[in-house]
Amino acid sequence: MLLLPMAFFILFRYVPMTNIVIAFKNYNLFQGVWASAAGPCPEVCQTPNCLHLDPANCQLKTVHKTGCSHWVGFDWFKKAFDSRDFWRALRNTLWLNFLDLLLGFPAPIILALLLNELVFKGFKKVTQTIIYLPHFLSWIIVSSIASRLLAPTTGVVNIFLKENFGIGPIDFLMQNGNWVATYITFGIWKEMGWGTIIYLAAITGINPELYEAAEVDGAGRWRKLWNVTLPGIRPTIVILLIMNIGRILGIELDRPYTMANSVVREVADVLSTLVYRVGIQSFQFSLTTAIGLFQSVICVIFLVGANSLAKKFGERGIW
Repeated sequence: MLLLPMAFFILFRYVPMTNIVIAFKNYNLFQGVWASAAGPCPEVCQTPNCLHLDPANCQLKTVHKTGCSHWVGFDWFKKAFDSRDFWRALRNTLWLNFLDLLLGFPAPIILALLLNELVFKGFKKVTQTIIYLPHFLSWIIVSSIASRLLAPTTGVVNIFLKENFGIGPIDFLMQNGNWVATYITFGIWKEMGWGTIIYLAAITGINPELYEAAEVDGAGRWRKLWNVTLPGIRPTIVILLIMNIGRILGIELDRPYTMANSVVREVADVLSTLVYRVGIQSFQFSLTTAIGLFQSVICVIFLVGANSLAKKFGERGIW
């Protein structure tokens, strides 16, 4: 039973890690990872603060140096750190993930607590099914729904605001602040219901005798929720919080890529879209590997730090 999952992780998670070395090499796509020793040095951008991150907006000059070593040390990291595009993407990644953590992390907890209080089992099951559905929609579909609902002239949201409150058309997807709010809102809507599964499972694991003892002491619903349910799921909350903090620099490509546009690039360009643009479209594989390695190292630091902090406060932590 475990053979196929193990094979998947070995082939698609661990084996690709051997290619990390191209972050320290002048990688040549045609020579391969380990044979990238010959050939000229990579193209060098002469415009300050560009450095391969946006080749379309800078003058490129090919520098052919004889005897160029394929091991370049931390040169690719230096080029990334000297780029304005990298720091903008890093800032946006941190900010969007922080907002997701601040607003999106408590949402499934609150929803799970509300679902647990529902008395009618049939209504509870129907509600759970409905709130699970958005998770199975791809971000392409969600982005299409957002663009239809929030269109300035024909969108349902703008029509409602105009007819009921007299508010003029709001461009939700073309203004920086509105785009961030839309990005976070649809992210919460899509994943909030799915996130309740773990918390509902944790709630069912609470000893029913604790609720009976609370009733004997005269506790109402609110008191039982505050003094029994929340402490019962606190270990689960802490573990998931640690894991979310560990992903503070990790952001999937599909969500920002499908929801963003060139007008809001200043707030929508994140590390994943930067890596896609530089690596896939501009073939700067060594540079994007360096960015990805930096991203992974920082995530590990955050994960270890959050786990250590949780243990200092008396929680179990991940390990």
